[in-house]
Amino acid sequence: QVHVAESGGGLVQPGGSLRLSCVASGSISGINTMGWYRQAPGNQRELVATVTSGGSHDYADSVKGRFTISRDNAKDTVTVDLQMNSLKPEDTGIYYCHVYRYYLAREDYWGQGTQVTVSS
Repeated sequence: QVHVAESGGGLVQPGGSLRLSCVASGSISGINTMGWYRQAPGNQRELVATVTSGGSHDYADSVKGRFTISRDNAKDTVTVDLQMNSLKPEDTGIYYCHVYRYYLAREDYWGQGTQVTVSS
C-alpha cells in the first residue's frame, strides 16, 4: 500500500507562482511514474505533468514552459514537486497527485486533491 500526501495550492493572482508537493510513502518499491492531474468544474480530470522513475518528463501542451515537475527518490519516500509559474485563470482546479506502481500487478494511487485558484 502506498500513502499519498499532497501539500501546496491556494489562491494566487494571474501571473503568480505556486508550488505543489506530493510525498509517496509506505510500499514505495516498484513506483514507476508519478504525476499531477487537475480537474476544473464541469471538466474531466486531465494530465498536467508526469515524471518516470528514469527521469523522463511529460507535460500538457497548455503548461509547457510554465510548469516544471521534479522528483526526489529517498530511502523511504518519493517526492514529486510541481513548480507552477505564470499562472493563468484557466489553471484553476483541483490538482491530484497520482502514483503508478507495479509490483506483481499494476497499482494506482491518488491523493485527496488540493485546490488551486488563479484569480484577481
